[in-house]
Amino acid sequence: MQIRPLLLACVLALTARGAMAAIPEDMGVTRLPAPGPHWFWADDFTLFNDIDGRSFLIDADSGKFKRYWGAYGNKPDDTNLGRYNPDAPPAQQFRNPVHCAELARDGMLYVCDRVNDRIQVFTKDGKFVKEQWIEKDSLADGSVWDIAFSKDPQQKYIYLADGRNMKVHIIERVSLTELTSFGDGGRQPGQFYGVHSIATDSKGNIYTTETYEGKRLQKFVYKGLGPVTKPNQGTVWPTRTTQ
Repeated sequence: MQIRPLLLACVLALTARGAMAAIPEDMGVTRLPAPGPHWFWADDFTLFNDIDGRSFLIDADSGKFKRYWGAYGNKPDDTNLGRYNPDAPPAQQFRNPVHCAELARDGMLYVCDRVNDRIQVFTKDGKFVKEQWIEKDSLADGSVWDIAFSKDPQQKYIYLADGRNMKVHIIERVSLTELTSFGDGGRQPGQFYGVHSIATDSKGNIYTTETYEGKRLQKFVYKGLGPVTKPNQGTVWPTRTTQ
């Protein structure tokens, strides 16, 4: 559920266990945070990213605001960074929007800095660990839209939805090395128009949704592991079967 904040002296957000979280106005930012499109609930906390490029951590039981941070673990501010320039030094803040925050089983938090074309990795207390750019020359709405983890115990792989370039990237999670990708722009099965969100089920199957004029859900059936034969697999057409 997404809860829109009340524009009062503080912002109220509903945690996973129903506690009301009060975020005080003395946060050192110039605008009250409105929750972004992604929330994450774990055993003891609620995490959400807001539309101004910040990540917030809230105690799931008490609703107490715990901490927030920007890119590289920096204290966030609302300075307008202007348009993304792939040739410029890395931005020291997230651009709008921070589009996902996903916690792995080993406690590493993966954040989608969409318009900056990068994943940043943090500990749960906001300490910066590492980053990786994906399709770094992507402009406009950026390349890093959403991620999901593979269902093996180690969560060895990341599946990354890239709405700008109409594909899904498969990345080795620990090293953040891209292994391959699949998909292409189009309306046919296995193609994408603004692939926006991605998820996996208990069997390892992948589900994607598309925004803009895509307006659909697709399912990709997990068939096990195999050798990587090319950096981009293109459209993975359904296999023809005979009866």
